[in-house]
Amino acid sequence: MDIAEREDRPLPYNKRDIINFLRHCIPLEYGDVTDIAPDIRITLHNAGHILGSSIVHAHIGEGLYNLVYTGDLKFDRTRLFSPAVCMFPRLETLVMDSTYGGAEDIQPFRADAEREFIRIVTETTKRGGKVVVPAFAVGRAQEIMVLLEDFRRKGMLDGIPVYLDGMIWEATAIHTAYPEYLSQELRERIFRADENPFLSELFERVKGPDQRAQVIDGGPAVIVSTAGMMAGGPVLEYFKILAPDPLNTLVFVGYQCEGSLGRRIQKGWREVPLRGEKGRVVEAKVNMEIRTVEGFSGHSDRAQLLNFVRRASPKPQRVICVHGDENKCTDLASTLYKLFKVETKAPRNLETIRLH
Repeated sequence: MDIAEREDRPLPYNKRDIINFLRHCIPLEYGDVTDIAPDIRITLHNAGHILGSSIVHAHIGEGLYNLVYTGDLKFDRTRLFSPAVCMFPRLETLVMDSTYGGAEDIQPFRADAEREFIRIVTETTKRGGKVVVPAFAVGRAQEIMVLLEDFRRKGMLDGIPVYLDGMIWEATAIHTAYPEYLSQELRERIFRADENPFLSELFERVKGPDQRAQVIDGGPAVIVSTAGMMAGGPVLEYFKILAPDPLNTLVFVGYQCEGSLGRRIQKGWREVPLRGEKGRVVEAKVNMEIRTVEGFSGHSDRAQLLNFVRRASPKPQRVICVHGDENKCTDLASTLYKLFKVETKAPRNLETIRLH
């Protein structure tokens, strides 16, 4: 909302509406069985995507029908979370994430992505440059933090400071407050105060424009800042000033949607329009190195999605592929049908499907 206000965009609701909405929220723990209608009970399970993300298991009627809706799904172990739950009491229809369901959507192994990221950081800082990492405040930023802290312990960052800007600090505090939702390994580290990666002296919070200016004028550093797609936020302040210098590097570790500033830069634009003082548009020259490191996604790639259905227990009678580009949903549905001989569907918008 702050970004929308700064950019003079109309707001569909105000902050009071959000407070009112939160008053009506009922938090549930994983595994809690809750009635949401006279004949529907739901249970939430870990989806592995971000903190608290949930797969919804709906038990309809007295055993009449069981539906699982994955939402955003990560069926792989990461530095933050355990893989998504794939075992349920009963399951007739599975409605699943298809973000990376296309035939070409194979991500590199996480270990390879991590090594590539650290290599970019090392090369850039050695030549005297700064590394700017646009990151989503929830999930991706903490993944990068744990990675950097781990490599610092191994003596691979040579005292390079890591600055956190935007909502990252607040979001990280929430991760620390709810360790039960994190992977067992990370949970054990958090309970040992001297090993909590989120409290490492490696990280420094940027508290305002004055300190931001000091970071920009200072020596080699890693700057992790919101927003992840460069749609607004403090990352634009860093980019505006650091982009013309070829010693610096911008590293994308998250998806850049079509039409976003991040996608334009990723495509190789060497001049991009930015909103300057008093709303004036200025052209920023992009001479800094632009890199994309795949493999940090909070979504499952094609292989992980197929493996999720393969491992799902009990085996679903029907799989509905949603939450993806039309061709990816169709591609995944077709492959699932061929591999597992179950009924599949990639529904169009507003299409109705009778389940029983």
